[in-house]
Amino acid sequence: MINQGLLQRKVDGFSLLELMISLVLGLVISGAIIQVLVSSSVTNKLNQAVAQVQESGRFISRRLTMELYEVGRYDTLSANIDDSVDILAESAYVETHPVAVVGDFATNAGLGSKNGADGASDDLVVAMLSTQDCTGNDHNYVGDEFHVVNHYFVQNNTLKCAGYDGRVLRGLKVQAVAPRTVVLLDNVEDFQVQFGVAEPVDTSNGQAVIYVTADKVDDHRALNEHVVSLRWALLLKSYQNEVKQTNAQTFALLNESAKTKDTSHYYQVFSKTLALRNMKNFVRTSR
Repeated sequence: MINQGLLQRKVDGFSLLELMISLVLGLVISGAIIQVLVSSSVTNKLNQAVAQVQESGRFISRRLTMELYEVGRYDTLSANIDDSVDILAESAYVETHPVAVVGDFATNAGLGSKNGADGASDDLVVAMLSTQDCTGNDHNYVGDEFHVVNHYFVQNNTLKCAGYDGRVLRGLKVQAVAPRTVVLLDNVEDFQVQFGVAEPVDTSNGQAVIYVTADKVDDHRALNEHVVSLRWALLLKSYQNEVKQTNAQTFALLNESAKTKDTSHYYQVFSKTLALRNMKNFVRTSR
């Protein structure tokens, strides 16, 4: 005999209460899944931003370290120096002017290391003996070493380097090849530099005793106190502009005031203090 109650239940289907419970459970489960997906997406974007910034930081740190280690180098015994100018006079100039400041160059008086106005990025101008500048330009010396001047600066959030023939800048030669500029790194928010100055040459052991900004370098130079190290800092920003951070980050580079950045990018500071080996040796041997 057929159970009429059971048959009636099969015909009627689920009750309203059962449907509501099912819908609520479905919504809860769907919401949890969506939350997990959103959280995973946010985390993935942040991880990508961190990886990109750190890769950029490692790259520029290696490049700046490699190039700035050569600041102040002038080996008069090198076999391939172009000797179309007085080598001894040029050697003395490079060794006493490893860091150029405004007013150092006869044909470009405005070129030199300088402080950025109102918290803007600094300019760094350095000299050395080399076969080419930071752009790869050999200025028609074709393998011979000459007085190279490199200018590092930030323009439109891009770190760039312009290379010059120091002999042309000093008015010793006519320009044969136009200076070039290359992009080193994008998404650079700030670039700051300080200069480690040693005690006067007659008493110095080649160690920096004070770090100063570019506007003080010439004052110390007049006291026979030379730059023997560089301290630089870069604030890099991620390309990704969909990073979600709860709190805005605040950064202070070297002697600059703290700056608060947005929450939709990832920021990181990269800094280094670099001893200028050539300058330390020059100071020690000048005692």
